Amino acid sequence: MGQAVLSEIEELQRRAAENLRERVAPQGKPDAALLEKHQHAAHALSWLATYVEALKQLAQWSRKVSGETEDLIAQIGFGEYLTQIANGIMMSQNEFARLSDLGVEWSPSDTAKSLMAANTPDARARLAALMAQSRGSATFGQTGLDEDLEMIRDQFRRWADDKVVPHAHDWHLKDELIPMEIIEELAELGVFGLTIPEELGGLGMSKAAMVVVSEELSRGYIGVGSLGTRSEIAAELIIGGGTDAQKEHWLPKLASGEILPTAVFTEPNTGSDLGSLRTRAVKDGDDWKVTGNKTWITHAARTHIMTLLARTDPETTDYRGLSMFIAEKTPGSDENPFPTPGMTGGEIEVLGYRGMKEYELGFDGFEVKGENLLGGVTGQGFKQLMQTFESARIQTAARAIGVAQNALELGLQYALDRKQFGKSLIEFPRVADKLAMMAVEITIARQLTYFSAWEKDHGHRCDLEAGMAKLLGARIAWACADNALQIHGGNGFALEYQISRVLCDARILNIFEGAAEIQAQVIARRLLG
Repeated sequence: MGQAVLSEIEELQRRAAENLRERVAPQGKPDAALLEKHQHAAHALSWLATYVEALKQLAQWSRKVSGETEDLIAQIGFGEYLTQIANGIMMSQNEFARLSDLGVEWSPSDTAKSLMAANTPDARARLAALMAQSRGSATFGQTGLDEDLEMIRDQFRRWADDKVVPHAHDWHLKDELIPMEIIEELAELGVFGLTIPEELGGLGMSKAAMVVVSEELSRGYIGVGSLGTRSEIAAELIIGGGTDAQKEHWLPKLASGEILPTAVFTEPNTGSDLGSLRTRAVKDGDDWKVTGNKTWITHAARTHIMTLLARTDPETTDYRGLSMFIAEKTPGSDENPFPTPGMTGGEIEVLGYRGMKEYELGFDGFEVKGENLLGGVTGQGFKQLMQTFESARIQTAARAIGVAQNALELGLQYALDRKQFGKSLIEFPRVADKLAMMAVEITIARQLTYFSAWEKDHGHRCDLEAGMAKLLGARIAWACADNALQIHGGNGFALEYQISRVLCDARILNIFEGAAEIQAQVIARRLLG
């Protein structure tokens, strides 16, 4: 794909950012009140920038791979995303990012117009026909990854197909915890220590490997794909903010799966506003006592430690008074899920994302050892947490790709098997269009996520790219699940069909690890700052 067109839309983004900066940053730095007043425009800029970066990565991918499927994906992807840039990018089902929101116009060059016109019904039908030849279970088009990463993908795809796929829907329908046998096998496969350094008990692998593993496990079931997220967050916190003694003690246990962690950050009345949380930790001799409430705590009952964010300076009301703890607890049972003194909990019943369960927690004088203050210094908790955001959002983007891929495979298989009016559903253009666009958008999200991981692996700041990957991936996962259910028709609405679960699971991706609106706001601040 032509570099000239990429330069064209990069210049468009630059002009849009400059226009918006005049509105929200009259003194040179974005003003919070003005940024909120012009929030729709700010988020429009975030989506425009995300599309520009996505097309750059699609172009990079198309230069590395070859084949009819790959050519069609690039052709359709460029045509569709350029057309959306010109006419409106979907931020949600009824909100669009338009260039007029940003006070700019774009007259596409002849080259751009040619690319836009290439997204034809014939191209989409041909891509769907090529996909049909795979019988519904494949990563459509080459990924562009190296041989080692593809070997890892193949290993985890086969494991998920064998150990997860046959049981995932039953776990969901019965609202059961993922069996401990699965967790033990994941530990043996090294999932919990994937990116932990070898000298600290892990495999010392790249974030790119973490993305591939998360993608394939989430394709089997998002709950299984998310088990590694708990350890990834805990390990990142300890690697980035822990003392040497904390690293040596905790990281080998996390890597081996000897201990399971959970992240305890969110509170009932704070949501995404972590800086205003109220749970407090008070010094008690050498140790601490924690009092307060937390909510939306994933996998809280049967874990051994909590990365717990609490306020240690009662004089503060913002992020500066927060500290992070490695809080030890006793794993619970079905009969007594929270046996640790000073701690209570209750399950939150949810639509999907069920395999680990969600909980509300209450702390009343809950004891934390003094040696388990992360880094041994108070007031660093929010900074320590922020250092994990890049990896967490890359990992969440990978989970979104896996969920989207699962939806595509279910939709494609159903479209091949189901006959209506004497032919398979895939032979109807609107069905073929849905399937083709799923494959195209999954490829785009995948390449943006791989790029974010590459940046992280090479020591580059990538909060912007990781945020974009998460923002776009979550939207694509929901679109794929919704369209795959539509292909199923009435059967998709029946609980017995797997797509009903995938739809519920996909919905959470736009909310956790930074809701889409928060994510767009963060991206906008970075672009304008």
